[in-house]
Amino acid sequence: MKYLLTDEQTIGDLRIFGQRDSSGMYDLYNSTHTRGAETVLKEMFTKPLADQGEINRRSSIIEHFAGMGLSFPFEAALFDMAEKYLTAADEQKKQGTQHAVLSEKEIANGVMAVIELIQRIREFVDRKEVTGISALTPERESIILLLQDTAFEPVMREQGKGKIAYAAVTAYDLLFRHRERSKVEKLLGHIYFLDVYMSVAKVAKERKFVFPKAMEKGKCHLRIEGVYHPELSNPVSNDFAMHPERNLLFLTGANMAGKSTFLRAVSTAVYVAHMGFPVAAKLMEFSVFDGIYTTINLPDNLGIGASHFYAEVLRVKKVATELNAGKSLFIIFDEMFRGTNVKDAHEATVEISIAFAAKKNSLFIISSHIVEAGERLQQVPSIGFQYLPTRMNGHMPEYTYTLENGITADRHGMIIIRNEGILEILQHGRKRAVRRTIGSYAD
Repeated sequence: MKYLLTDEQTIGDLRIFGQRDSSGMYDLYNSTHTRGAETVLKEMFTKPLADQGEINRRSSIIEHFAGMGLSFPFEAALFDMAEKYLTAADEQKKQGTQHAVLSEKEIANGVMAVIELIQRIREFVDRKEVTGISALTPERESIILLLQDTAFEPVMREQGKGKIAYAAVTAYDLLFRHRERSKVEKLLGHIYFLDVYMSVAKVAKERKFVFPKAMEKGKCHLRIEGVYHPELSNPVSNDFAMHPERNLLFLTGANMAGKSTFLRAVSTAVYVAHMGFPVAAKLMEFSVFDGIYTTINLPDNLGIGASHFYAEVLRVKKVATELNAGKSLFIIFDEMFRGTNVKDAHEATVEISIAFAAKKNSLFIISSHIVEAGERLQQVPSIGFQYLPTRMNGHMPEYTYTLENGITADRHGMIIIRNEGILEILQHGRKRAVRRTIGSYAD
């Protein structure tokens, strides 16, 4: 299996996993019923796919489940009982005790839970709707092959949910927890994947997410209609496209115009699409990449005594090394070289952008306040220019959050400073004018 190259910086930038009191993309897609499925889902978010066939296959499975609206056919309590039962021996070893972790009643309940799970999974994979999902065929055939094992023949013959004899419990206990435990765990593993598929399908249906189409690697094609960040309550969507003839976007806009939010929306869509998951958009087509690297919230590296600027330099160097190895990458830099003086930042932004644009097998988005860099960059045919505008309503800036073509010279930092009365506070100890609220100053 081929996986998408990425790193902790990118995972943090995109808030793939929640931190402290904030949720992440994992939480948004997680409506699973089992602890095992939560583990599978986390691994999927940690290791997106980099194989066109596997991405489209997973996407097709989830899309079919979304269209059918099937509910997960197992109760969470049934899994809790079965998992506790199957892992009891491990707990006993871990604790180094000779005493049984489970009572006879718990063993009997565990055995019955496993029997019910095995019988229900057979019923589920034999359903007409499920057999019609061609993309699910490999998993379905693997499940059936396990169920057809002669060891499970007595399980399939068990009737109803009534109590079974003590001797039968003992025999099943030996079968499930010792002789054929690996096969039972494989079956549970398949059910965890089904739980993930159906969980994500439910999210897609409720949020009206679209299923992207993965295209051949190396073609550097990206087309998204109506993309927005899924965590926003009232998002403004944008249409966006890139290709080898226009493989670098130079994005400008004033503070709070929405550049960082747009960058997160696009890069999150690209990241999640490589998982085979639905995304917050109306349409998406993308060429599979070898890797995705973003630089949106880059911290100083105090551990090696690195300033913010040097941390930026190291980040660019890492990307350059990967590009030089011939890898097809999706790269984002938000405010490149903000950690140095304007003159150096200008020169470095221009030179690095031109060098990036020469890598036709990769796509790049670079946001910047250094609009003067655009004069030189406009001489490079493969660099495109878009901006997020600001409209002034008297002394108050207003934002459309909608992409427009070109470069903007919008600057209103001092307007915001004056509106907040900072100079008056410094001069007079308080603000005399009535405060005017702009809204959220989040970019």
